[in-house]
Amino acid sequence: MVKLHGYFRSSASYRVRIALNLKGLAADHVPHHLRKGEQRAPAYLALNPQGFVPALEDEGGAVLIQSLAIIEWLDETHPEPPLLPRDPLRRAQVRAFAQVLACDTHPVQNLKVLARLRELGLPEDKVTAWAGWANREGLSACEALVRHEPGPFCFGAAPTLADLCLVPQLGNARRFGVDVAAFPRLLQAEAAAKALPAFADAAPERQPDAE
Repeated sequence: MVKLHGYFRSSASYRVRIALNLKGLAADHVPHHLRKGEQRAPAYLALNPQGFVPALEDEGGAVLIQSLAIIEWLDETHPEPPLLPRDPLRRAQVRAFAQVLACDTHPVQNLKVLARLRELGLPEDKVTAWAGWANREGLSACEALVRHEPGPFCFGAAPTLADLCLVPQLGNARRFGVDVAAFPRLLQAEAAAKALPAFADAAPERQPDAE
């Protein structure tokens, strides 16, 4: 059985939990409380020198980090159901959407960055405003990217890597007070995704370590 090191509220961990569920793969979930700094413990840094979650250990003890890399590895080693289209163009479009959120939106509003803003003296309302701005920017771009896609998911009739990134990010946006009603096409995809047990069971509030 694979071992997933994560945190219930981590968006990146949430993505991987969804992927594991969609693939029907059981995992031993090992929580690391980010707000208590457990991701910086020496034992964990020996697994992931970056000090982020998630990290995934396979059955042979190999360690993978970075959620998108982990999800693509899962997709390559357990190809059903596929999380990326076979067509190279569509594959690139799904990856681009996912990267807008996972690479350009999530990192600038995550716990580490917000903590640094507080260290620099920004008041809490400005920190929250920063996080809201980052979410609106990324989600606005994603809304435009899939506006004319048929749905109900981001790219068609089945969930892809794009949906695995979208659902956690919309959760973040709401937490920072973003009016997500401005993104009707994204909300359509979110509703389709959350109707699936694989997404519902991966939700932060359903995790054993949820506070």
